Amino acid sequence: MGMADAGSVVGPPMPGAQEPGVHFPHSTPRGFTPKPAAWPALRPYQSQVGRAIIDSVLDRCGLTITVVMARQAGKNEISAQAEAFLLGKFMRRSVDAIKCAPTLEPQGRISLSRLWTRMVQADMAQRGSLEGGQAVRFGDARQVFLSAEPSANVVGHTAGILLEVDEAQDVDREKFDREFRPMAAPAGATTVYYGTPWDDSTLLERAVQTNRELERRDGIRRHFAADWTAVAEFNPEYARYVEGERARLGEEHPLFRTQYALKTLSGGGRLFSGSQRAQIQGTHYRQHSRRAGEVYVAGLDLAGQDWDGENARVETRKHDATVLTIARAVMPPSDAIIDEPRLEIVEHIAFSGTAHDALFARLADVLGEVWRVRRLAVDATGLGETLARLLTRRLGDSVVRPVRFTAESKSKLGYGLLAASNGGRLKLYAADGSAEYADFQHEMEAARVHYRPNQQMNFFVEPADGDDDYLVSAALAVEAAKEIETRPRIARGRFGEQ
Repeated sequence: MGMADAGSVVGPPMPGAQEPGVHFPHSTPRGFTPKPAAWPALRPYQSQVGRAIIDSVLDRCGLTITVVMARQAGKNEISAQAEAFLLGKFMRRSVDAIKCAPTLEPQGRISLSRLWTRMVQADMAQRGSLEGGQAVRFGDARQVFLSAEPSANVVGHTAGILLEVDEAQDVDREKFDREFRPMAAPAGATTVYYGTPWDDSTLLERAVQTNRELERRDGIRRHFAADWTAVAEFNPEYARYVEGERARLGEEHPLFRTQYALKTLSGGGRLFSGSQRAQIQGTHYRQHSRRAGEVYVAGLDLAGQDWDGENARVETRKHDATVLTIARAVMPPSDAIIDEPRLEIVEHIAFSGTAHDALFARLADVLGEVWRVRRLAVDATGLGETLARLLTRRLGDSVVRPVRFTAESKSKLGYGLLAASNGGRLKLYAADGSAEYADFQHEMEAARVHYRPNQQMNFFVEPADGDDDYLVSAALAVEAAKEIETRPRIARGRFGEQ
């Protein structure tokens, strides 16, 4: 079958798709044929992809194939079974197949381990071998695993039959174009990109868009996608898990949209939509001190410093307000889907033009005596490290959680803030005509988000639009509420005590 009549690439699931193994129909080139019954069963959406890859390689089509699947949908299993099958078919030829990943450790080695396990199951291991922890040999053919990290030295390799890109959304485009793409050129090897969407600038998204355009022109299927609902048809436990994640994160959360719904993000925009801001608005009253029997957490964003997420350095802020957000933590009913506290912001305190040494005594009293907070998350970046350390000594290390801002930690704070607001677990006190209420609302409306590689994001307010101290303080309060116990403790005596 030549490229012009590659019907199996565009057709329905092949017969026997739900039986164990890939069940590829080819018998040439002559070589070892693995025992597919020894491998985990592939679902129809997986089997379609496996067959398309094998067809392209054995028929010398040299297609570029994109595989976009939800997390835990089984794309790595497709890859391992296809690799083992091809090693058997090409065992009498001195050729390499190449698979690159954003890192060799652990991503590349996990793929190597899976391939070797499938070879053991198919009685291929006795004639196979591991080479240097980076390759699997079977006869004269090899499957080589390489790192796509910018500093990795990979020049000199050739992909004779197959070039795979794992987690392609996280692979640097320039690195791939310069050093990996040429590997497939000498033999016209089939190239396969695996991954989940992120923003519209990734290597994966570029390949997906190219494939969709080619499909419109010639009708040959090159792009395969399976969102979480496709997996849920075959796995009820997976369905329950993802439904729980949808309830916890919200359908509009960037991680749910990309990892499960397979929707590509734009490069940036508003952090909160109008409906999201409305969802955060609560009806409870603001209060200025604790109430008996309630549990409180706090987020403290310090003035006089800033995290420049793009350049990874600490700078001086244009504003001079330290903002403390106090939130009441209310646990949901025992039968709730999401076992995380509902946070009701009950107080904002802003300190303007106050030096950190003078600020410490006030904060220690407010947090320790007035509110008796169960947990405080405090900006411990740069100048904030000293104040965080002093607060830890006064309140205890079980109470204070220092947060040093890096690109990764700022991203986690943003995701946590979005998850709490989307899930209805973050509420602001009712409008009270205060400056603090107005400032919080303004920052929510002005907040922007920028999506970065490796599933990271940065949230901020443009300097021309104001500050982000209330926003960051709220995100820190959400962080403070993680893993706290708010249900009343039951006193238990020893057996026999009256």
